[in-house]
Amino acid sequence: MNKVLVVGAGAAGILVALTAAENGAAVSLFEKNDIVGKKMGITGKGRCNLTNICSMSDFIVHTPGHGKFLFSAYERFTNKDLLDKLHKWGLETKEERGGRVFPQSDSAVEVRKLFYYRLRHMGVEIHLNESVESVRTLNEKMIVTTSKGSYEGTACVVTTGGMSYPVTGSTGDGYRFAQSLGHTIMDLKPALIPFTAQENWVHELSGLSLRNVEISIWKQGKKEAIQFGEMLFTHFGVSGPAVLMLSSAILRKKRCTYPLQMQINLKPALTKDVLDGRIQRDFQKYIRKQVENGMKDLLPQRLIPVVLDQAGVDGHLPVNQISKVQRQNIVDTMQALKLTLTGTRPLAEAIVTAGGISIKEINPKTMESKLVPHLYFAGEVIDIDAYTGGYNLQAAFSTGYVAGISAAGGEQSR
Repeated sequence: MNKVLVVGAGAAGILVALTAAENGAAVSLFEKNDIVGKKMGITGKGRCNLTNICSMSDFIVHTPGHGKFLFSAYERFTNKDLLDKLHKWGLETKEERGGRVFPQSDSAVEVRKLFYYRLRHMGVEIHLNESVESVRTLNEKMIVTTSKGSYEGTACVVTTGGMSYPVTGSTGDGYRFAQSLGHTIMDLKPALIPFTAQENWVHELSGLSLRNVEISIWKQGKKEAIQFGEMLFTHFGVSGPAVLMLSSAILRKKRCTYPLQMQINLKPALTKDVLDGRIQRDFQKYIRKQVENGMKDLLPQRLIPVVLDQAGVDGHLPVNQISKVQRQNIVDTMQALKLTLTGTRPLAEAIVTAGGISIKEINPKTMESKLVPHLYFAGEVIDIDAYTGGYNLQAAFSTGYVAGISAAGGEQSR
């Protein structure tokens, strides 16, 4: 019987362990935390965004960090395959905006417990609160040394995640293990990360969320990236789903050095003429009020002074004294509210890590190392990263599934 050692009990590690066990291997799963799947608890704002219902080709499109490497893994284990398993195990799911799939209960805890019970049911030997210190080879065997002892296996799968959210256990251990065995680690950078901004007014809007806005990023008059969706003002800058996806897009544009300009179209569904007509109607409705009060039906109250300031309009002016030029300036500002991006938050705060173990050194059909026989990798520790929306978890599940079958001896890569 093959003995598979799995280092890291996140989404990828759990699928490796379950799949290897299902394919007849004895499996030991090592996790430094006291629970399995800890990082899954922060996906989808704590509701666990399991996957997406889009086609697998769209998964690759939504994976700017070497999505094509995942072609074989996605062919072998699709979103439908994942959901079929979860439903068979008793988890009810639901589909939401953008094709995102969540547990019906909105509970990441339910998902973690389900995986834990499945691991136990399949006879996986779970080592919680046991940090792995090294991974090495010895006489064609894999040796994992932990804080409590050494373990020998016919294969080892490293699924330790990236460097983001270290409180969940993702502290870069897998990169150290891989490097010690001769692997190349590509530059580690934050992906899906909030931006920091220069303007003080951004901080004053902290907590304000905007929906259905169009956000673009510019460098020296050239539009570099654009996204539609939801954003959030924070005490340090801007965040939210659309902003996070922009951060991943900008990460791959070498000429996009900071500072950058962000423009927010607050009313992207309206042409300038239609928006101007809307403003005129509101001004007629509030003809006796100051202009900052005459726009309360158009924008969140806290945002109005910012728009008027950028438009060069005194918010205390009576509505009936606003000129056509001033009104046009308001229209232009509402469709291109500007702020200066100074950088991103630290890597530890990123949702995922861009960079990692070079894909050139991993067989995409089996996830086995091309350098070290019987060594496999799965999940975020590999140099792959995707947008928000369930794409990163599916990548972890799919690579974990393939690595699990291969490590159990179900497939040979050599």
